[in-house]
Amino acid sequence: MRAIAAIDPFAGWDGSVAGARALQAELAARVILSDEFPPLRRIAGVDVGFADAGRVTRAAAVLVDARTLQPLAQAIARRPTRMPYVPGLLSFRELPAVLAALERLPERPDLVLVDGQGIAHPRGLGIAAHLGVASGLATIGVAKSILVGEHTPVGPRRGDRSDLRHAGRVVGTVLRSRDGVRPLIVSPGHRVSVARAPELVLACVTRYRLPEPTRLADRLASRRDARAPHQR
Repeated sequence: MRAIAAIDPFAGWDGSVAGARALQAELAARVILSDEFPPLRRIAGVDVGFADAGRVTRAAAVLVDARTLQPLAQAIARRPTRMPYVPGLLSFRELPAVLAALERLPERPDLVLVDGQGIAHPRGLGIAAHLGVASGLATIGVAKSILVGEHTPVGPRRGDRSDLRHAGRVVGTVLRSRDGVRPLIVSPGHRVSVARAPELVLACVTRYRLPEPTRLADRLASRRDARAPHQR
């Protein structure tokens, strides 16, 4: 498949933390928060793990059929870790490997679910938003915990939700994906609206807490899938 990245996601970055934050603010202005994606045929999930004491970033991408949620293809990419963990700068650490894994899929997905934040981020550019702006793909962040924002209590049943608000605006949804499980933090990354993002995520949830694309990617990225060592 042709290269996923339409623009250099790190263009102009001098390698510093301050420079990364400045670039985030610049790229956040390019995020599109309207539903601008094609009819969904293929959905990808991406997640990241680390090997060799954190020196290697190991990204997994899984492509599923949007109707059946059955896996169609999967790929793993390993890249040297270029940056230590800095809160709020996850994409600078993980995005090179994520882009490489997506490029190894046989088809370009119509939507990508990312284990991480979208616009629910201090500067409005979590890894899902950064990936979306760089690639032009529609993306949604599906995180397990809150990075920024506040919300009212969420009901206990599947589909119950509450707006996540930060700096005076709604930046995502706290979504109960299954009865009685801890809610997910869903925020649009790019070319998806705040209102539509939780519906798209919920449609990908089966009998697990996580939506199927990122659940499968998590298994690969963390080596819990016995087939993972044999993937490219």
